[in-house]
Amino acid sequence: MASKLDMPSSSKASSDLQSLVELGLDMRVADQLIEIFKSDKLTLGDLDDRAIDAIKEFPVDCALAVLKQFMESNLEHVSNKSAFLCGVMKTYRQKARSGLVSLASTSSNGSRFLARGPDEEKIDVILKRTGFCLDVTTGQRKYGGPPPNWEGPPPGPGCEVFVGKIPKDMYEDEIIPLFEQCGSIWDLRLMMDPLTGMNRGYAFVTFTGRDGAQEAVRKLDEYEVKPGKTLKVNVSIPNLKLFVGNIPKSKGKQEIKEEFSKYTTGLSDVIIYSAPDDKRKNRGFCFLEYDSHKSASVAKRRLSTGRFKAWNCDIIVDWADPQEEPDTETMSKVKVLYVRNLTQDITEEKLKQAFEVYGVVERAKKIKDYAFVHFDERDNAIKAINGLNGKTLENVVLEVSLAKPPSDRKKKEEMLRARERRVMQMFMQRGGFFPSNFGSVPRGRVDGGSDMRGLLSRPEYEDSGAEGGSSGQGGKSNPVSRQQDQSFRPGASRPHFGPWTSVYNSSTEVWYRDDSFGASWN
Repeated sequence: MASKLDMPSSSKASSDLQSLVELGLDMRVADQLIEIFKSDKLTLGDLDDRAIDAIKEFPVDCALAVLKQFMESNLEHVSNKSAFLCGVMKTYRQKARSGLVSLASTSSNGSRFLARGPDEEKIDVILKRTGFCLDVTTGQRKYGGPPPNWEGPPPGPGCEVFVGKIPKDMYEDEIIPLFEQCGSIWDLRLMMDPLTGMNRGYAFVTFTGRDGAQEAVRKLDEYEVKPGKTLKVNVSIPNLKLFVGNIPKSKGKQEIKEEFSKYTTGLSDVIIYSAPDDKRKNRGFCFLEYDSHKSASVAKRRLSTGRFKAWNCDIIVDWADPQEEPDTETMSKVKVLYVRNLTQDITEEKLKQAFEVYGVVERAKKIKDYAFVHFDERDNAIKAINGLNGKTLENVVLEVSLAKPPSDRKKKEEMLRARERRVMQMFMQRGGFFPSNFGSVPRGRVDGGSDMRGLLSRPEYEDSGAEGGSSGQGGKSNPVSRQQDQSFRPGASRPHFGPWTSVYNSSTEVWYRDDSFGASWN
């Protein structure tokens, strides 16, 4: 990083200009930066190597447009100006991909794409009253955290609420006074859309205690914040897990943890699933669990750049979609068991015989290395858990637990489509190519909780009754149809990698490449 020199302004400008040219910047771009330096919005010392390299990669006209936008931005609450400039450049590239601006040239108003922000006078009044600070980046506006004179650790689980359906032109000057009525605020993070300069319609508010979060849900959920505009407020659960795909199947849990611990901090656990036909191999993907959402978020950014290769593989990194836990009343009615860790030698008939000792078994359905056993009575299902969990059958130790009722299919499909879009966007950002050894695009979600096995929570099951119904693929369309219909994923011209099979294993719902099609599990 270049150092800031203490010279008279004219001499310093000349020195800065020479430094910028020596760093490889075009003279016109360097001149524009000098004008920004003179405005005191930025100094040469504020620019790190990443920002300099990014500017050099831009066509000159586009770099000038980006710098003009930066010059016109309100930087009053921006603490990292170099990162903010990189964000403006990233936004410009995104607009170029969308056809809204050209990377070859720009119109006279092509650089003006950020919307008007909040009422700065009201923001200043709030900041002076609370003693909080406001940190603005192109992706979010963060207010507070921690409050002045705060002692002790940050607020724990249950203190944060998700606020959705926020009007796009609403900012902290209106949101903060509203939520202050519910309790003492630790911080507020308003997510921003760099392409429009408006908010994305949602935010996270963390209170200093759980009472504030509960009061916000009670008081502000469905609150009409503007005529015809109501908020959606609920307690949020921080996502600590990342999904990582396209890893070598030969790697074990400890090897994976050691590899990713080299490049990320706070990694607390690695979750893998064995291949049905070879317990010594994983299924080509894993889940990384971190000690905090911040650690997971930093890890995701670091691993998603495309520069990091685990064992020389182009990995796929995404959030593990959190799954809602059924309420106690719902689970109290479940009489279906999930049985894990099965081998090919354990047939449905053998399963039924083993479980019938504890009561009438209506049916047993095996899918690869796990199965669902349906009892006629819940009490008998509980007896079977107590009697068979951890016991040996055909030389393997069974893992038996209550299965989860199926969640809302519409919501499930929306989550899968969102995963597809994120994965495709990741590849587009890397140049539009799939990795050469790409074996799968896993899709779906992983549960955020723990069950009595200390792994992931109970899996979902389909309870539609007869076999062969419309839900015969676990709530999904027939995998054969998906294989034949190349339009089911964004970018229909993608290379064909083989059959896609739905797998419901230890509450992970995932699509992966396989040599055989999954059977109906009802």
